[in-house]
Amino acid sequence: MLRFTVKRNCECAKQRAQCIAGGNPAMHRVTGTYKNLEIAEDKTKIIYFGKKACFDIKIGRIQKKFQPKTFDFLGFTHYCSCRMNGSFRVKGKTSSKKFRASLMKVKVWTRANMHMPLDILFKKLNRKLQGYYRYYGITDNSSSMSKFKYQVQRILFKILNRRSQKRSFNWEEYNKLLKIFKLQSPKIYVNIFELRKEISYIM
Repeated sequence: MLRFTVKRNCECAKQRAQCIAGGNPAMHRVTGTYKNLEIAEDKTKIIYFGKKACFDIKIGRIQKKFQPKTFDFLGFTHYCSCRMNGSFRVKGKTSSKKFRASLMKVKVWTRANMHMPLDILFKKLNRKLQGYYRYYGITDNSSSMSKFKYQVQRILFKILNRRSQKRSFNWEEYNKLLKIFKLQSPKIYVNIFELRKEISYIM
């Protein structure tokens, strides 16, 4: 019975993969409804992801080296994880590509504005940080945002030490400065559990 179940699951998975690879008729009907709407094949792929993927590894059906994949969407990397009670849940964090790009923007901006008075410099930088946190401030992404703030502090330390020919700050002095001109701290703006309650009427 177990052999039949495993075989049947493998056959179903193979059929689903062939259906997607060969072009899902329902998907083509949707794209055909709208003029000039096509599937971007270079951005479309089949990945091993979801509750079943984690379950297969848990029971030993799939080797652990074949971990469920991740995918990037709207600046977030989505990955398989679990709740505290052990049940399956998809989580999201800032994608590494967007993380690096955002840090580069901060670096370019601070370098261009390094000679601003410190109060104005910190005020404008905090606005940029707040905008970043408002977009990426979702459940499960606190760690990534904290890392972002830490890297911004390091960038700012290096930039401020270029304001004059002599080194302006050591780390001890810089930490004292951050107590006077505080950088915006990460904050969760979107709680997905509360959001699910709000939209439960359409789910």
